Amino acid sequence: MTDALRDHFSAMARNSAWSNHRLLSACLELTDEEFARERTSFFPSIQMTLNHNLIVDHIYMADMIGKGRRNIGLEGDIPFPKAVDLKRAQDEFDRSLIEFCDGLSASDLDRIISITWRTDETSQEPIRLVLSHLFVHQIHHRGQAHAMLAGTRVPPPQLDEFFLNYDIPRRLGEPFTD
Repeated sequence: MTDALRDHFSAMARNSAWSNHRLLSACLELTDEEFARERTSFFPSIQMTLNHNLIVDHIYMADMIGKGRRNIGLEGDIPFPKAVDLKRAQDEFDRSLIEFCDGLSASDLDRIISITWRTDETSQEPIRLVLSHLFVHQIHHRGQAHAMLAGTRVPPPQLDEFFLNYDIPRRLGEPFTD
């Protein structure tokens, strides 16, 4: 079961990287102004939504590797105002998440880490649940950015052609699909 769970998280990390690549590649077709334009969603722009996703990715990774969330090195709510810079930073993070998931052991998956929340409350969480939450969080906000992108001149990309054998021809030659 442990190998299957590690393999699942590795596949989820690759799916996340692939989805981020597709979505941010579409965002590269927007002007900087269009990327930052106020829109209706949980966060007020595609720019802020996708920056939030990357910030939270770094926070959870810092918690899982013991670095501490206050040491992630990203400043403000929008550390990457331009889509091109955000895509580069997200690709870099995604590669590190894949490497992290590929290297997980049974004891890693069950290892309890301490997380201090914005409210200064602390909880003890196993890495397997933190990773599960990280992937759900990403999917949630990518969906919001995808919906906002639908309100622009740039067509939103297909993001659900990853796991099935049927999907293989649709993603051939794309990054993060090995």
